[in-house]
Amino acid sequence: MIWKGITAMKPVHRLAAGAAVALLAGSLAAAHAAEPPSPELRLFREIYKELVEINTTDSTGDTVKAAEAMAARLRTAGFPADDVHVLSSGPRKGNLVARLRGTGARKPLLLIAHIDVVEAKREDWAFDPFVLQEVDGYFRGRGTLDDKAMAASFVSILIQYASEGFKPDRDIVLALTADEELSDSPHDGARWLLQHHRDLLAAELAINEGGGGALKDGKPARNSIQLAEKVYQSYRLEVKDPGGHSAAPRAENPIYRLSDGLRRLAAFAFPVRLNPVTQAFFERVAALEDAEVATAIKALLSGNRDAAALAPLTLRPTYNAQIRTTCVATQLEAGHAENALPQTARATVNCRILPNEAVADIERALVAAIDDPKIAVIPIGAAVSSPPAALDPEVMSTVERLTAEMWPGVPVIPTMSGGYTDSRWLRNAGIPAYGVSGLFSDPGKNGVHGLNEQVGVQAVYDSRTFLYRLVKALAKKPGPATN
Repeated sequence: MIWKGITAMKPVHRLAAGAAVALLAGSLAAAHAAEPPSPELRLFREIYKELVEINTTDSTGDTVKAAEAMAARLRTAGFPADDVHVLSSGPRKGNLVARLRGTGARKPLLLIAHIDVVEAKREDWAFDPFVLQEVDGYFRGRGTLDDKAMAASFVSILIQYASEGFKPDRDIVLALTADEELSDSPHDGARWLLQHHRDLLAAELAINEGGGGALKDGKPARNSIQLAEKVYQSYRLEVKDPGGHSAAPRAENPIYRLSDGLRRLAAFAFPVRLNPVTQAFFERVAALEDAEVATAIKALLSGNRDAAALAPLTLRPTYNAQIRTTCVATQLEAGHAENALPQTARATVNCRILPNEAVADIERALVAAIDDPKIAVIPIGAAVSSPPAALDPEVMSTVERLTAEMWPGVPVIPTMSGGYTDSRWLRNAGIPAYGVSGLFSDPGKNGVHGLNEQVGVQAVYDSRTFLYRLVKALAKKPGPATN
């Protein structure tokens, strides 16, 4: 009937109708192609959609609702009520802790993912951030990558293990947490659970976000495993003055003084230092770089600290952040009226400190670099130490084996994150945490913490498969070989 109607139309209308039919056909084809290839992935997609479409921002969202929804999934799948806990630290602040029972032969394995997301305003986005869309081979929506893909993977994986009757050597504990995206929230789920329900999180090791796959020219290039992260500490730089009328300016001005101090800070660089994680990182990435950068990496690994020799690294922000502590001005505030001399000038400086350096030493170096006793340097909040996790042979070999099987030729790279994750709380509490997801994306295009967050559909499905195999391998050692 559609085609008969089209043939009877005038040419211009025929073209428009033809385009509409082509679009409809394309949409149907896309919908067919997007169908997950297995019942397990279909369940995962349902859970993923449900999570993404629950707004879990700090301003208007509700992580209690998200935690309850995941708890309902697990209870429906047969998990005992005593093994599924929704724990709230306040209104709209909820966490889920669930347990798949094992034999107890080894200490538990903890799977952790945060369910809160960064703010997303509909008027800023090209689409509704809280409706999961599948367009042109991408999942789109806030949290599709950070971190609801991992949270949905873990929930669906536990349900699949239970349906298979899988009996691991150790309990598998799942924690879905609130407020990971907020730097100093009293409702940070990982911290709050460790403070109030530490027994529920007791584990020999944890798998978390923080690592992931990087694409180059659209193809998997490296699979990172995060073993360390920098320590987060901000400072307020402040200059005070009596002020006065702007009609009678003086040479002494808080804005000028603060500006001079910030210029000195901009010219200062903390010393280059490696730790076991960054040493291993550069040893492995050297083979992936061009000749100039590879030569600089070899100089770095040999102990050369000459600025010219290391320039190819220091001029690349991501590599510069791997080799030293960084402190950068991020906010400015000054004055109280356009016709008055400023009484106060303030700047916020955010530091990302190497995990093997003392925060007190960094503060002293910051004060020395600013070099002005009239500029107060005031810590904002308290830094959380985060000692690196060891290169655990079982974890590393399992990740390397699965990576080789799923993405042949792609290297596994130990990394130190410049940003922080829930792993800082776990490592600080004596639980080694490993950030690895097998989720490949292009950092320049994925929109994480920005607009129009997206991640490849197949990449998400592959990550879920990778995590299913990784957790199963870490939860149960293979039995002895038989003839």
